[in-house]
Amino acid sequence: MKKILIGLLIATAVSSCDIDRLPYTSMDEENIASNPDAMVTGTYAQLKAWSDPMHRLGEYAGDNMMIRGSSTDAFYEFISYARTPNNYRLQNFWDYGYKAIAQSSNVIKMFAEGQSTEMDNKLGECYYIRGMMYFYLCRAFGKPYYQSPETNLGVPIVNGTPDDVFNDLNLPDRSSVKDTYAQAISDLKKAEALITLDKGAAYASKGAAQAMLSRIYLYMSGTYKNPNAEYARLSLEYANKVINSGKYVLLAREQFMKYNTFRPEDNKETIFAVKRVASEFSGDDHYYGIGGMYSNIGGMGWGEMYSSAKYIDLLNETGRNDWRPDHYTIVDARAAFIEPTYSKDDKGNYSTVFRFIKQNSPAKVGDPKTLSYVQIPAIINGNTVIAREVKKVGDQEVVKEYTLATINAGQQTYSITYEDGNTYSGMIDYYISLNRAYPQFYIVKCSREGEESQLHSPVISRLGEIYLNRAEANAKLGNYGAALNDLNTIRNRSIVNGGYTSIDAASASKLIDKERQLELAYQAERSYDVFRNGDPLNRTYPGPQKQFEDIVPTDFRVTYFIPQDAINSYPGKLTQNPTSN
Repeated sequence: MKKILIGLLIATAVSSCDIDRLPYTSMDEENIASNPDAMVTGTYAQLKAWSDPMHRLGEYAGDNMMIRGSSTDAFYEFISYARTPNNYRLQNFWDYGYKAIAQSSNVIKMFAEGQSTEMDNKLGECYYIRGMMYFYLCRAFGKPYYQSPETNLGVPIVNGTPDDVFNDLNLPDRSSVKDTYAQAISDLKKAEALITLDKGAAYASKGAAQAMLSRIYLYMSGTYKNPNAEYARLSLEYANKVINSGKYVLLAREQFMKYNTFRPEDNKETIFAVKRVASEFSGDDHYYGIGGMYSNIGGMGWGEMYSSAKYIDLLNETGRNDWRPDHYTIVDARAAFIEPTYSKDDKGNYSTVFRFIKQNSPAKVGDPKTLSYVQIPAIINGNTVIAREVKKVGDQEVVKEYTLATINAGQQTYSITYEDGNTYSGMIDYYISLNRAYPQFYIVKCSREGEESQLHSPVISRLGEIYLNRAEANAKLGNYGAALNDLNTIRNRSIVNGGYTSIDAASASKLIDKERQLELAYQAERSYDVFRNGDPLNRTYPGPQKQFEDIVPTDFRVTYFIPQDAINSYPGKLTQNPTSN
């Protein structure tokens, strides 16, 4: 009996309404034909394994987070930009992405349209997943769209298992970026047409297809300096479809600050998320989830990556967010997803410190410049604040006292003229426990779903992004009034009365980019957003990364290498990305 071969795996028969239980094996063609639910549900299963490396590729390469030090884990290459083709996490991203493409393609090939509303809906879900996979794969392995999409390579377009897998398995090489995007768009438009049932945010929907089309066209809309009006208009058109549908609602500020705790099906702002459930994890498995690197909650998680000083500064730009338990004040709602680990002394008290970032003197000529955190005990006496630092010089303890200059007494921000002769700004805070000299600004945006410590269903699309898509598209079309309205819809949700007063050609890119960074942090969007608009990525803040290196969007490291194992096992030619500029 003929077997359907889909990469390596196919989901066994399970209920189509249950994407929580997804074991893998192979199935006879006759069984699949009588139970298409198994195939469709199995396609969602591939997204679960895919979503973990998807997040790490997109987020770790950005500037929203830092890691406590170098790591032997394969994900460190995403942070350090030390690109190699031999990376198992990169391999997983490729493998599960193509398994989802193969499985959805085989459903599309096996079942004809028009049999029933339910079957057409299933086909539409498969078109959505396939189109989304081509886009995500192409933005990771292909250059930004504004850079010669006709000649730059995207990924292979392989829509399903060949009819004769034994004699006809010579698959095509990589298509161009332009053709890969065209395939994704074609699939997503098909999904938009076929999906008429709304089964909730854990499933593909018409709105999810429209949201993804809005994003893809935005990626195609050029840079602010050289926009492509046709694609900006299309991004705007699809953003309008999502927003005007009335199916999704921006959460109010207080609810938004708890966004991470809601299940996708209970969140009116979520358009599509890769649904995860606690039963998929056992024991310490939660350590290895996305949130486990960002925090330790209830003893679960490594807690080795923290919010970057750059991101903290953006959150504090309008006014200080004070996380101290007895001073807790959140100015920007996005700051609710950050939780510093304040520590107490032996008597159970918090220690008051002045924290700032200083520039270190290179150990020897030729060493790179670096920045580091300093936390000095501080004494507040009326309007006078003194930072008192005790250092060991040889066998002696040397005490240095600094009288701080006031920047904003109400927000307890001050400046210090330090021993190196430089003046630095900082703030009075409680001592935050260190991990390899770095204060632990835990990130919890990828944790606590349904009150599970590290449970998280990665968000693919939500309404907040769509407003920002529309703002950027309008700005690229010169519609600055409309762009300002959408930008402030998001801005005022997070910062009470924090909206911008104006926006124009000179300020649009800066303000919209900043709001996208604040709003979409820890959703695997940041690095792609920077490069697609032709901007360099700068990570000048404490951490083991190259702190004073600008990564320009034309750098060969902006794209990931095709995994070597994929090249070695590919039945046909599979061209690698360049290894230098």
